[in-house]
Amino acid sequence: MPLTEARLLPPVNPGKIVVIGRNYGGRAEAPGNLLIHLKPPTSVIGPNDPIVLPTLSDDVRYEGELAVVIGRTCRSVETANAADHVLGHTCANDVTAWDIGTDGGQWTKAKGMDTFCPLGPWISTDLDPTAAGITTRVNGEVRQKGSTAHLTRGTATLVAEVSRLMTLLPGDVLLTGTPAGSGALAAGDSVAIDIDGIGTLHNPVVAATGPRTQGCP
Repeated sequence: MPLTEARLLPPVNPGKIVVIGRNYGGRAEAPGNLLIHLKPPTSVIGPNDPIVLPTLSDDVRYEGELAVVIGRTCRSVETANAADHVLGHTCANDVTAWDIGTDGGQWTKAKGMDTFCPLGPWISTDLDPTAAGITTRVNGEVRQKGSTAHLTRGTATLVAEVSRLMTLLPGDVLLTGTPAGSGALAAGDSVAIDIDGIGTLHNPVVAATGPRTQGCP
C-alpha cells in the first residue's frame, strides 16, 4: 500500500482514558474538586479516521485537549515525581454527545461512544506541558484557542491526583480539559486539533449509516 494511502493508527492503545472536566481557569464553572469521567478504549480512533455521529444524538460537540500518555505504572505518586511516570503527550478530541446523559451527570454515556476519542498524530516525548498552545479548527475556522498555561490543575497535579484514585498503567491516557469554545459538529465537517510542539490531529465527521444506533464506522 502506498504511504499516501496508509491508515495512521492511534499512537497509543490505552487500557483506560480518564477525562478531566472543567479544568481551564478561564471557564467560570471550573470546580474546586477534581472532576473526572471515563471513556472506554473502544472510543479511540487515529488521525484521519472518521468521527461518526450516532443516530442517538443531535448535539455532538468537539473538545480539543492535550492528552497525557502514561509510561510507567503510577500509584499514589507525588506531584513532584509525576513526570517520571509520563511517556509523553499527544493531541485529543474529547468528542461528547451533549444531549445524552449530561443532564443527569452520566458523562460516560455522553463521551464513551465509538469514535469519540481521536488521538494523534504521534506522541511527543519532550513537550513542555506547562504552556502549550491549543487551537481547534472546524472547516479551517478557529473555534477554540487556549494554552495549557491556563489549566486549573497542571498535568503533573492531574497525574498525581488521579493516581491516588486508581492505578494508572503504561498506555493509559489522561485528557486534561478543553478551553472555552466547544461547539456542535455536523456530517461533512473536518476537525483539526493543533498543539504547539506536537502537531495537528485531523478527523472528518460523517453520519452513521445503516441500522446501527452506535457510532461504529
